[in-house]
Amino acid sequence: MSQIKENINNPTTAGVGFSLALRENQYKIRGDVFGKIIHPDGREELVLEKRNIYTLDGGILASMLFSGKAGVTGLNMLAIGNGASGDITNPDIALNTQRKLNSELVRKAFSSVVYRDSTGAEVSYPTNVIDLTTVFNESEAQGASLTEMGLLSTGVDGAVTSSIREGNGAVNLSTKDVLVNYLTFPVIHKLQGSVLALTWRLTF
Repeated sequence: MSQIKENINNPTTAGVGFSLALRENQYKIRGDVFGKIIHPDGREELVLEKRNIYTLDGGILASMLFSGKAGVTGLNMLAIGNGASGDITNPDIALNTQRKLNSELVRKAFSSVVYRDSTGAEVSYPTNVIDLTTVFNESEAQGASLTEMGLLSTGVDGAVTSSIREGNGAVNLSTKDVLVNYLTFPVIHKLQGSVLALTWRLTF
């Protein structure tokens, strides 16, 4: 397998997306996703650069983490699938009511977790910019035509029943998988022998 080279734009601390307004201050959370295919001949191809959606359930996870809820973990998995609705070359826009992937194919723990400072440099201490990279090697999801993915905090009872949050969303998520970030995108074909590297950059 060829070595994966990091080539990602410097972090930006302001942008559109999920926001929390507290009186005079406005805090914005931004998520950017970068995808790279490494072909069998070693050629690298940028196949994805897009902003993601923060889900409403992500706020529930935050409240559980902030309160020290026992058994609740932070983000620990990336799930990929082929269930985005609409045309695979231009799927429907992701909604913040999404609760799980429509058709999950595989999930995997992060290959690396990197903090970055305001210049984009990697640092050894926590910052408000974090890169979560997952690498799917040659034998994983081979031949798949991918159109959706999302960041998860996994629970002992697995996924919720419905893909979409309905009504007031009153579901006990304390032991369930929580989908915090969700993205739909034009189809990515992971051909046999190729490697797919996906980096989610979260800026708080």
